[in-house]
Amino acid sequence: MALTADKIFVNLPVKNMNASIDFFTNVGFAFNAQFTDENATCMIVSEHIYVMLLVESNFKSFIKKEIADTTRSTECILALSADSKEKVDEIVNKALSAGGTAYNEPVDHGFMYTWSFQDLDGHLWEFMYMDPSDIEQQG
Repeated sequence: MALTADKIFVNLPVKNMNASIDFFTNVGFAFNAQFTDENATCMIVSEHIYVMLLVESNFKSFIKKEIADTTRSTECILALSADSKEKVDEIVNKALSAGGTAYNEPVDHGFMYTWSFQDLDGHLWEFMYMDPSDIEQQG
């Protein structure tokens, strides 16, 4: 039987919790106050996707390796879907207005449109729209 999971909790280190909460609030995300204190917060991406933002000292308590220096390397790309190309643009523009930096220019593959940014800590976020009618034709 294949492994399945109901939810995903991505854990990311942040340098400044309040600045990160302000940034992601401006992008449009909400937070679960029940799982928020000075060391961590639970950002709600969807009913099944959560991002735990952990102050670096707290994040270090869970790992044996060094935290990736996101100014020099990439630990992952967090890719999330959006409902339309316009929504992709809206989300990325909000991130840029909130202090994020563009990582790539928008890319339109016809069936898929993507655009990405770096958050305040250098984590890469990519938003994408895939046209359902194009996907059906590809299959």
